[in-house]
Amino acid sequence: MYPPPPPPPHRDFISVTLSFGESYDNSKSWRRRSCWRKWKQLSRLQRNMILFLLAFLIFCGLLFYINLADHWKALAFRLEEEQKTRPEIAGLKPANPPVLPAPQKADTDPEDLPEISSQKSQRHVQQGPPHLQIRPPSQDLKDGTQQEATKREEAPVDPRPEGDLQRTVISWRGAVIEPEQGTKLPSRRAEVPTKPPLPPARTQGTPAHPNYRQKGVIDVFLHAWKGYRKFAWGHDELKPVSRSFSEWFGLGLTLIDALDTMWILGLRKEFEEARKWVSKKLHFEKDVDVNLFESTIRILGGLLSAYHLSGDSLFLRKAEDFGNRLMPAFRTPSKIPYSDVNIGTGVAHPPRWTSDSTVAEVTSIQLEFRELSRLTGDKKFQEAVEKVTQHIHGLSGKKDGLVPMFINTHSGLFTHLGVFTLGARADSYYEYLLKQWIQGGKQETQLLEDYLEAIEGVKTHLLRHSEPSKLTFVGELAHGRFSAKMDHLVCFLPGTLALGVYHGLPASHMELAQELMETCYQMNRQMETGLSPEIVHFNLYPQPGRRDVEVKPADRHNLLRPETVESLFYLYRVTGDRKYQDWGWEILQSFSRFTRVSACPRPPWSWPLGHRHGWAVGLRLAPPLVVAVAWVREGRACCSLGVATLQLGGPGIPIPTELHGCGTQSTWRGWAPLIFISQGLSGEGPCCGPSIPP
Repeated sequence: MYPPPPPPPHRDFISVTLSFGESYDNSKSWRRRSCWRKWKQLSRLQRNMILFLLAFLIFCGLLFYINLADHWKALAFRLEEEQKTRPEIAGLKPANPPVLPAPQKADTDPEDLPEISSQKSQRHVQQGPPHLQIRPPSQDLKDGTQQEATKREEAPVDPRPEGDLQRTVISWRGAVIEPEQGTKLPSRRAEVPTKPPLPPARTQGTPAHPNYRQKGVIDVFLHAWKGYRKFAWGHDELKPVSRSFSEWFGLGLTLIDALDTMWILGLRKEFEEARKWVSKKLHFEKDVDVNLFESTIRILGGLLSAYHLSGDSLFLRKAEDFGNRLMPAFRTPSKIPYSDVNIGTGVAHPPRWTSDSTVAEVTSIQLEFRELSRLTGDKKFQEAVEKVTQHIHGLSGKKDGLVPMFINTHSGLFTHLGVFTLGARADSYYEYLLKQWIQGGKQETQLLEDYLEAIEGVKTHLLRHSEPSKLTFVGELAHGRFSAKMDHLVCFLPGTLALGVYHGLPASHMELAQELMETCYQMNRQMETGLSPEIVHFNLYPQPGRRDVEVKPADRHNLLRPETVESLFYLYRVTGDRKYQDWGWEILQSFSRFTRVSACPRPPWSWPLGHRHGWAVGLRLAPPLVVAVAWVREGRACCSLGVATLQLGGPGIPIPTELHGCGTQSTWRGWAPLIFISQGLSGEGPCCGPSIPP
């Protein structure tokens, strides 16, 4: 037996750690520094959440970079375009230094009001519509009282001197349309005529003795005008509760917007006083941003309407100057205009919070710009707005003629896709399709096609009936989901439908117009004050004890909008049904009862500001109130206009419709024409018509 083998020799190993900087002592603190070890210690859910968050942050960073690049590209494009075209716009000043109005001194004319500064010497710090909040009057000129405003020397005034028709019938979806033109077939675009000769200035006639309702409306207007004259003369808006004023653009919005109303009402003294202010103190060399849409329908449109009524070339010269200053807004890569433009420097930009423009705003300035081209012979105004119309006509993203609410000024594409409404941000797009078609002599069939397609889209996607009264209303569609929400703004639709029927569109539109008119009336009638809220919600299912119309607390306010009154005007003129007169008179009485601040204690909810759509009781309210009186006129017409020569759009703007070969007829855009609601077509001009039966 052999002995066991000896054990193997013992070997020792030495481990040497080469450290660069500090030694490794195998401590736990060192081991904790291993990121990978820590990562592996996390659960799978934790690791997935961290990876998802990291990917999300990277995605957001990429979006921010792309958006920033677009902004820089658009800015470079805009600066390049401004350098090329700046010399073409007369009166524009360089962006630096800022343009400020010249100092103004006291006016020694006894007819001019003392203690009111008509122009501001400071740049507006805050732009946009004043906030509807109750607050004490500010000490600054932007928001102050008459006594706080100082008088300045005014800037110099602009020295510039002052056959048988063969009808073609078009049939489209059952609508038989007779163009207002001669022998040529309808084109897709109206031609820009040569500059017409300036008519002689007209003299206001004396209106017939008003009945008690007419007198009541005139008294309401004068009550408001005296308040504006005393506390806010030359400023944008009156704040009736605090008896002060508020500025938006600093251009006398209320005064300009009231020119046509005063002419129509036969208020000669007030009109001449306002004209003198326009002549001496309305200057546009101001470093101030204005909203393209609001300034177009109020300032440009107000000046054009005053020119058409009075024949005074002063208003046309001012309108042309202002129109030139708005043109930089159209210098965008897509030709979709920016929302804001500085009328002193010519620098335009989108809203501060987005690069998008509102579809309703960019498609609701065409009437004024087209008319300005007709009057001046300068095609650039019409060409700019028609590029917008043509562009939107060819865009994708619509739903059976319905359009989204926003459009990007850089790409020219719709944004916020899938949301469709006839309320705010989209409403007047549909309205002005029809009115441009009428303005152009019914030749632009593209506009008619888009309008009719949109009405069919409304019937298919947005029309519903409430419970328990089966009221017909127009709701909203958001990504395929219907909402029973209806803005007061939608009440433009009954009048627009009736106007279309008057001009030969399908009779079925009138049935829908009457149903919607009943709904808009009930939106007023079912409220405690008799005044419609800004937004209502309808009940779609019968429930005991619940009415058709419900209002959320945040929507229980009225901004004195004219849509319901305008539609009542059209419905009465087309149908002859007197109930629309009575409804209008009820609304007038409600406005007078609940908004006349001098006749009652200040209610806790009353707005301190005369909203741009109307005053607490006054100038911004008077034109829609006039309609109720005009519907029950007895005696001679104050003015010879009717539906055949009348259409209404934004607040307060009468503009003639261009009818080639047929002379000029009036196209109305706003509140003031509501005075003509009972007028016929005879007579020779404002305040000179013959007797017309009520």
